[in-house]
Amino acid sequence: MPIIPTTEITPPAPPPGPPRSRGSTDEGVFDDARTYYTADERHLNTRAGARTRTYSQNSLFKQMERMGLKEPYRRGSHDESTIPHSRRFLIQVEPTLQSLQSQEDTDGNMQITIEDNGPKVLTLRTAASNGHNRFDIRGTYMLSNLLQELSLAKEYGRKQIILDEARLNENPVNRLSRMIRDHFWEGLTRRIDASSIEIAARDPKDWTDDPRPRIYVPRGAPEQYEYYTKVAEERPELRLDVQLLPEKITPELVRDMNSKPGLLAVDMEEEVDSKTGKKTLKGRPFVVPGGRFNELYGWDSYMESLGLLVHDKVDLAKSMVQNFCFCIKHYGKILNATRSYYLCRSQPPFLTDMALRVYDKIKHEPGALEFLRTSILAAIKEYHSVWVAEPRLDPVTGLSRYRPEGLGVPPETEAGHFVHILEPYVEKHGCTFEEFVDGYNNGSIKEPELDNYFMHDRAVRESGHDTTYRFEGCCADLATIDLNSLLFKYETDIARTIRNVFHDKLVIPAEYCVGNMEPNHVEASAIWDRRAKRRKLAIDKYLWNEQEGMYFDYDTANRKQCSYESATTFWALWAGVASPKQAAAMVTKALPKFEAVGGLLSGTEESRGEIGLERPNRQWDYPYGWAPQQILAWTGLYRYSFTEEAERLAYKWLFMITKAFVDFNGVVVEKYDVTRPIDPHRVDAEYGNQGLDFKGVAKEGFGWVNASYVYGLQIVNAHMRRALGTLTPYETFIKAVEENRAKALAELV
Repeated sequence: MPIIPTTEITPPAPPPGPPRSRGSTDEGVFDDARTYYTADERHLNTRAGARTRTYSQNSLFKQMERMGLKEPYRRGSHDESTIPHSRRFLIQVEPTLQSLQSQEDTDGNMQITIEDNGPKVLTLRTAASNGHNRFDIRGTYMLSNLLQELSLAKEYGRKQIILDEARLNENPVNRLSRMIRDHFWEGLTRRIDASSIEIAARDPKDWTDDPRPRIYVPRGAPEQYEYYTKVAEERPELRLDVQLLPEKITPELVRDMNSKPGLLAVDMEEEVDSKTGKKTLKGRPFVVPGGRFNELYGWDSYMESLGLLVHDKVDLAKSMVQNFCFCIKHYGKILNATRSYYLCRSQPPFLTDMALRVYDKIKHEPGALEFLRTSILAAIKEYHSVWVAEPRLDPVTGLSRYRPEGLGVPPETEAGHFVHILEPYVEKHGCTFEEFVDGYNNGSIKEPELDNYFMHDRAVRESGHDTTYRFEGCCADLATIDLNSLLFKYETDIARTIRNVFHDKLVIPAEYCVGNMEPNHVEASAIWDRRAKRRKLAIDKYLWNEQEGMYFDYDTANRKQCSYESATTFWALWAGVASPKQAAAMVTKALPKFEAVGGLLSGTEESRGEIGLERPNRQWDYPYGWAPQQILAWTGLYRYSFTEEAERLAYKWLFMITKAFVDFNGVVVEKYDVTRPIDPHRVDAEYGNQGLDFKGVAKEGFGWVNASYVYGLQIVNAHMRRALGTLTPYETFIKAVEENRAKALAELV
């Protein structure tokens, strides 16, 4: 695997598109659904020769059905070896879809899975025989693929189709990769402008009496304010409320804005309207985590960009970096998400790595250097104004914490989320629940204990790990290994980029100056090298545990190291903060604690503790595994040459996703129970699981899981990829590999 200038591992280029089935001479068998089902010529049965006797679905068969007669049985060929091309089926979409559902979807959820009790066989008529010969489609995977293909065909208005068998028995690794590339990314892509504002600016969480589309535009983007004001005037039926944000954003301002929640503007680019010939604005696209979202999210976007780059969707990844730079320039930080109530809250910072990976793809293009310059300037501003400033910086250790500002009850949570916390205070003050919340939010009711509770709650949400017992009641006080690894990466990335790309001189213009910086101040690499060294020393002193062979969070309030074992310990490998000796200790001592049948656990069972009715599961604890933890661990292990471990973990994660995809109608979800070999997508924790609720065919998957799949396929070797395609469990695969090695050695003796 090549090393890019950031010293990060960049997986090799992805293999070419999925191979055609053996014997196929047809082009376009694996085209995306739009191309496949809108090409009229594809669905004309031009191959069928003249026949003297045929029982087609359109003529004699229907007449006999009306007369109550049975069609003469003719055994369909299950070989058709004389046909010099791949098998195709002549299908009437709606009748076949109805037959398939009534026979195979026995639980009526518009999915065909291993839990359905149908006969698992459906007969289709072959196109080459003009419907004369028949062929049995067998098994959950092929039948669920048939359901998906028929659902897509119906969506594109097809009454009759000629369907390639290769789309039904396609290698599942190829099929899922293709679905992600051709469908899921598109289904998750958004842009904010006149074309989408009606839906995007309407907040599904809007708790006010008059929900309406609303967008907040920063003072520094007057062209956007003019643009959206014009949209509102030209389309009054939208009831679009366009608000100009004040120059200074404070917790008090954000609290008061909660009575008018809205979308925050992101970056736009100029274009010429093809109809009028006039200049206008168009939103820069970005990828959202799941299908129900319309706003730009923080660390989800970084993980998604890794998958986009594998699929050569470089412009989309670049556009997401540009949106982040806009947020830092105008809102002071990369936000948890671009809604008004998130203005005080950030998320784990990945901007430098994201920008450098994009730059590595575009560095020979015009404007690439300016793109990187802007990205690094934005990262420097965010570093100084957010992560090493009050209240997030702990001055004693020099380490940073997730500790966002904010006042009152976080408004974006679902109704009733905090009832059990607030009820004792409601009783204490002898008022209604609504009166207490209003009084507490506006400051007329003072409750310091509650202030402390919500400070930690906001910190958990900023960490991206909402929720976990690791952070309960203490998050804002913790100098975490994840955040400080990321900031070490910022420091080393910025130092290296200034030195190697900008000749050790980076001029800071006025709009990116922070604190005491003067406009046109020149930044050199040496100070960033020193910052990285200081942070590594502090990480080793406060977070490293030699006995356990892993990193732990540090409680800055109680001045002691925590004991919760978290998979974020491996982020230190991704960032390069661990020494080779520490990395070896982590692989020997820590890795076995987290490795499960489906990959890495978020935390250990011992750290989570006992669960029950009074202490339910939290989604970022054992037994759940998340895509970011896998991706960062694989990359980190690869960085320190623990190739075998990286490949093993990647294989287990990919196998789990592939098997669920095959057995459960193409499902791809937000998170998995990595201890469940049969149905890992079933999650018993708060918030449930995103990506389950689809009819017929999944359209989006989930952003960072999509990315983890295609990124992980670059980590595993070719033998592993083939084994994944045949759904070979890791233990079976590695046993076969070892037997082959032993055999080869024996032959040498």
